[in-house]
Amino acid sequence: MTSTPSMRDQLTPYADAERPPYLIALMVSLGALALYAVTLAPTTQFWDASEYITTAHALGIPHPPGNPLFVLLAHAWGLLPLGADYARRINLLAAVSSAAAAGFWFLIGERWLRPIVSPTGPRRLAAAAGAVVGATAFTVWNQSVANEKVYTVSVLSIALVLWLVVRWGDQPSEGRRDHWLVLIVYLLALTATNHLMGVLVAPAVLAYVLATDARALLRPRFLLAAALVAAVGTSVDLFMPIRAQFDPYLNEGEPTTWRALKAVLAREQFGKPSVLDNPMYPPGAENPGHTLVLYGQQLLNYLQYFAWQFGRDWPGAVRRILTAAFVMLGLLGARTQWRADRRAALAMTTLLVTLTVVLVFYLNFKWGYSQPYAAQGIDHEVRERDYFFIASFAAWGVWVGIGLAAVMAWIEEQLARRMPVARRSWAWSAPVLLVALLPLLGNRLTASRAGETMARDYARDVLQSVDPYALVVTAGDNDTFPLWYAQEVEGVRKDVSVLVLSLANTDWYLRQLQRRPPATFDPAAAPAWYRARRWPRPTTSWMSRFYLADSADTLPQYLPLPRAVTGYLGRIAVTLDPATLGRPYLERGDLAVLQIIKDELGRRPIYFSASTGSYADQLGLSAHLVSEGLVRRVVPRPVAPDDSVRLVQGRGFVNVPRSRALAFGVYRGGATAARPRPRGWVDVPSQNSLLGYVFVYDTMAAVLHDVEPALAARAVELRDAILANTTYALPVERRAIGN
Repeated sequence: MTSTPSMRDQLTPYADAERPPYLIALMVSLGALALYAVTLAPTTQFWDASEYITTAHALGIPHPPGNPLFVLLAHAWGLLPLGADYARRINLLAAVSSAAAAGFWFLIGERWLRPIVSPTGPRRLAAAAGAVVGATAFTVWNQSVANEKVYTVSVLSIALVLWLVVRWGDQPSEGRRDHWLVLIVYLLALTATNHLMGVLVAPAVLAYVLATDARALLRPRFLLAAALVAAVGTSVDLFMPIRAQFDPYLNEGEPTTWRALKAVLAREQFGKPSVLDNPMYPPGAENPGHTLVLYGQQLLNYLQYFAWQFGRDWPGAVRRILTAAFVMLGLLGARTQWRADRRAALAMTTLLVTLTVVLVFYLNFKWGYSQPYAAQGIDHEVRERDYFFIASFAAWGVWVGIGLAAVMAWIEEQLARRMPVARRSWAWSAPVLLVALLPLLGNRLTASRAGETMARDYARDVLQSVDPYALVVTAGDNDTFPLWYAQEVEGVRKDVSVLVLSLANTDWYLRQLQRRPPATFDPAAAPAWYRARRWPRPTTSWMSRFYLADSADTLPQYLPLPRAVTGYLGRIAVTLDPATLGRPYLERGDLAVLQIIKDELGRRPIYFSASTGSYADQLGLSAHLVSEGLVRRVVPRPVAPDDSVRLVQGRGFVNVPRSRALAFGVYRGGATAARPRPRGWVDVPSQNSLLGYVFVYDTMAAVLHDVEPALAARAVELRDAILANTTYALPVERRAIGN
């Protein structure tokens, strides 16, 4: 079943003797697609999913580096009649990308198994088993059922490019054509306009070419053609300055100039630290640098994510056993490949080293979100970053498939010593391939996003909580991107302006907030209490002077705040204290919020999303805040209790009738958040969006306990069901309310 060819034999093309099994590859892809379709997210999700779906719909520009190739592909894909829900269609694009990649991983595995396994049947079964492992690894599966990122397109491009260089290498040396390599260069340039992850296959391609025919890279004709197609491929980036001139709904970075385009491509907005710095310290002479200890911690974070891939649903001890098993299978596959086909092994090893140890060093992350260590000076990432390594998890399946083939060969050798020739068959060893189904069984709960509508429902609820033509201040990704999606894609409350604090420190964002007029309010698409009167559309900007026509008329980047000061926002007196604010300065976003309150409060409604936490209190606005469901309204005069507004311990002032009407008559997200989930809320960093409903229903349980006990009991039921999905527990004294 196995053989070990010489180096000369390794360079002999196998493709002449046997055509690639494209039909079986298609079946592998369709099988993966069927799995992804069954577990597909029905609508938008948290994190970047809403941003990218919104960008595709608006043909806009997402956060740096802009991802123009994805935007164009997704926009065209979204026009296809593949379902009523637009977000589901874009999620399906992620599923199709990953499923197609699985087919190419199968082709690569099958081709590289040829010098190892002679019989066609077991070779193809082993390659398919490896593709199944790669396709059902937790991160691959979870990212393939929702378009949270652009990385599934990158994984497809990596697998496709690797397969093309394998096909190039299989051509006889006298018949080899440079057009294969030119196509590869073009695809590498093209995938770079989606995300630089796709370019990480380049070192493996280079290794394979050098081991096959190094002179091919030096031919002048090839070099000229490669330069031309690289320019054509990267020209897709020009979509951004062209489209930015039309100011689409999402126009992040506003790259209307070459300087702005360069800032977007270089991701200047995020201020990524140098790979030589410690990301937990400011840059400069006192930065301790990217030490071996730090790099070791980062590698441990990768290993933590690797350990999730094969049985995320199961207890830690089982996961560790599975991880050890699949590590050993992969290493066995690597050893077997190095013995049988050094050229292929060199390329595969180069690919996986690039996708792991090199990528870990380049990304230079802080401590992982859930890495179990905390100490002074130790900062953790704000969320799990396993998605950056999706390609390595998918590619590992190739080595696992080769490892399974090696195990099958060993079993056959053992049986051959005890079994007559007439009874020998590879079918006796084939059951070992069932190991490849373990990730499918062990990830089916946590990888699936079937039925998950939380992000969409949350967005609708927040937007329906505010008055017509309001401004709602949000904090960051998860309380903002779903709102963008709801407004642009589903047309929910487009009259509402959204100010996200994480972007309000930039010039371009505040300029857009100023110059974009709100859409006309549609009472029929809002809660019933807005239909009894007319709502005239505002004609002025949110700030009376800043960010209008003159570029010099802008707010400063920051304002020093060495001590507590008291100032006035119209009639409102606020005290700004650096101790309360947590820093001795006000940022541009803070100044914009204060200026908007000064200019428009009393004329237009202003709210803070509950997700901003105590931010409004830190700005000295506590006496002017009234909670109304998932938002807090800013009022011109200090709040005093009355028939509608009550002071609730731990919650501040609450407009009880409005909150009650929202919680039980408008909100959909409460029931969604309370839906039983077998493994709870898997993505712990985003669970704060569920906690907003916990606070709403906990408050309702308290204020309705004596007057509407049945409704208070329903609030307790929802509150406790939501909490059961999170990692939090309500204090005993609060749990007692309403019971």
